[in-house]
Amino acid sequence: MKYIDEFQDPALAARLLDDIRASVTRPWALMEVCGGQTHSIIRHGIDQLLPGEVELIHGPGCPVCVTPLEVIDKALAIASRPEVVFCSFGDMLRVPGTGRDLFQVRSEGGDVRVVYSPLDALRIAEENPDREVVFFGIGFETTAPPNAMTVHQARRRGIRNFSLLVSHVRVPPAIEAIMQSPDCRVQGFLAAGHVCSVMGTHEYPALAERFRVPIVVTGFEPLDILEGVRRTVRQLERGEHRVDNAYPRAVRDEGNPAARAMLDDVFEVADRAWRGIGVIPDSGWRLAARYRDYDAEHRFQVGDIATLEPAECRSGEVLQGLLKPHQCEAFGTTCTPRTPLGATMVSSEGACAAYYLYRRLDLPAGNAAAADREASSVV
Repeated sequence: MKYIDEFQDPALAARLLDDIRASVTRPWALMEVCGGQTHSIIRHGIDQLLPGEVELIHGPGCPVCVTPLEVIDKALAIASRPEVVFCSFGDMLRVPGTGRDLFQVRSEGGDVRVVYSPLDALRIAEENPDREVVFFGIGFETTAPPNAMTVHQARRRGIRNFSLLVSHVRVPPAIEAIMQSPDCRVQGFLAAGHVCSVMGTHEYPALAERFRVPIVVTGFEPLDILEGVRRTVRQLERGEHRVDNAYPRAVRDEGNPAARAMLDDVFEVADRAWRGIGVIPDSGWRLAARYRDYDAEHRFQVGDIATLEPAECRSGEVLQGLLKPHQCEAFGTTCTPRTPLGATMVSSEGACAAYYLYRRLDLPAGNAAAADREASSVV
């Protein structure tokens, strides 16, 4: 198959669903790691089409959602400085900090700009040598290489008025933390294909063996996800726990060696806090010592920030797969995309935003009766 519409073929979807129904004999709970996969699942109604024995649990795979409140507040403090041009991707501007967001900082006179690449921020720094330009570097292994490359370029070209506010996180330690939780119900994982396209699959076999869970690398189109579910269910039914690459058109076992080399040069592994979850050991990156001069947190001395999460926001439970968005009392009432309490309602990959956007206001996922709907509704 060559084209996107081929991965949304209703006839092929029906065959995959039939295969899953024929394979499953008992309840299984699978977690899709990536927020992009969550949106695809909810948008296409995949969780409603699956047999009732198969439950999809939404994982903490949205980079905006897991950026901790203290990092958001550090961004707000830096962006408020008169000498700073603060650059970010657009989906971070509405993420609430303690009492305000980046949109409010901009309305109050802060120079907050939406860019489409960290290299755009580096160009702004080169064109404005009298200003301090900061790029908000968030995300998983997918967005880390271009941010690393930008810092590398800044150092190589001697651009000293550029810095990076780093909040990068890594997927394998998050899977480990989820499996170690006493409330964990996850029996198999749909791993994020774009992450594995960068990092490869070498970190996953040890996790699959240690926790005896299948980990299947999948893409983001309906057929990708259904094939991932099919392979995961088959492993579970057979008592297997292997790493399986169901996304070979984008993922190789070794990943992208050039991107991994750039990450190893610019970053070093560090403990990271995840919003709503807490600190996960070795789950993130920070700038390596030789690049520390480009660390915005170090440059602007914003390490001592006090934060306050809204008591009524239960996004942490959503991110851990303990709660479906519509089960939160604030969902769709006091918490909406226009008045968000947490990042899961703001981000384009947030589970709460997906449930709100696609009107999944009170429908439980995994409805057995819904599994008999026509597969054509997938597209």
